[in-house]
Amino acid sequence: MKNESATLYRMVMTDHMCPYGIKSKDLLQRQGYIVDDQHLTSREEVDNFKMEHGVKTTPQTFINDVRIGGFDDLVEHFGKSAKQKDSVTYQPVIVLFGVAFALAVAVTWLVNSALFQPQTIVWFISIAMVLLGLQKLQDLDTFATMFLNYDLLAQKWVRYGYIYPFVETVAGLLMMMGVLTWLSAPATLIVAGIGTVSVIKAVYIDKRELKCACLGDSRVPLGFVSLVENLMMLGMALWMIARMIS
Repeated sequence: MKNESATLYRMVMTDHMCPYGIKSKDLLQRQGYIVDDQHLTSREEVDNFKMEHGVKTTPQTFINDVRIGGFDDLVEHFGKSAKQKDSVTYQPVIVLFGVAFALAVAVTWLVNSALFQPQTIVWFISIAMVLLGLQKLQDLDTFATMFLNYDLLAQKWVRYGYIYPFVETVAGLLMMMGVLTWLSAPATLIVAGIGTVSVIKAVYIDKRELKCACLGDSRVPLGFVSLVENLMMLGMALWMIARMIS
């Protein structure tokens, strides 16, 4: 453990406590520093501090009387990688499908007192569809706008981008309940089929580098994830139609 001390200046006011100040203090303590925690308790104190040290933001950390900077600068100082807001990531996908699978297992246990059965796969896909739809519905306009970048039907009929999340969500719920298959399966087959063709054309034929609208998160790249989503829905729809007509 270090015996060094660091001085941290951060906003701690009645109506605002800077979260990055708290994160800076926590990081310093985890690195073994004794933190001289200086609170800036008024807007006047904050403005005077910024003027005195020639900085535009707080918090600010000083180690051995040398200014390190804000939280991101502190992270870099300790050789850690700062999380970029616009960096490409598959984390939302991993989390969503992981939760969907966990919920499918939980439903399987609740209904059949077993951890896994063939029906678990059906529940997994249908739950994933509902969660994917939910992600889109949180900011419908943003999704519809991103969707226009690659979906072939949405480019011809803009309102389709606003309808798609509802179709996906409702179809997932119906599939999970096992009702109205005559409605949910064909609807899923249509939207998934259009989606599959659109992704293949945009990514693998036109070689365009786009962000996926599938999770409502602009950091997820279009490609494998969107293709898996659509193929998963396509396979589910075909399987349910086959069962319905057999």
